[in-house]
Amino acid sequence: QVQVVESGGGLVQAGESLRLSCTFSGLNFDSDDYTLAWFREAPGNEREAVSCITWSGAVTVYAESVKGRFRISRDNAKSTLHLQMNSLKPSDTATYLCAAEEKMPECSEFSPSYGYWGQGTQVTVST
Repeated sequence: QVQVVESGGGLVQAGESLRLSCTFSGLNFDSDDYTLAWFREAPGNEREAVSCITWSGAVTVYAESVKGRFRISRDNAKSTLHLQMNSLKPSDTATYLCAAEEKMPECSEFSPSYGYWGQGTQVTVST
């Protein structure tokens, strides 16, 4: 049974930082090439791709709105994904979801490309 669980969200002030984590269980990170990604959903908005990382970590992709502030990383041995978010802005307020797809060699900003999803963790940035 596959489980995807995000953690690390919370309420912070603008300019502060948060580190999100996502743990995948039931997926074979040792033998399948999983591309991992973070998406976010804000009320009234469509799901937006935030960042993506390929299995080896050689390729990372960021939305223009978070470039230079967010950093994605992964630990395949622990089947975990992280998102370090610095210099947070009120516009970053959203539910952040992690996603995975196996044997996908490139990053995709298209959410239907990913078959495994978590329930999300809320990030709220106040002014």
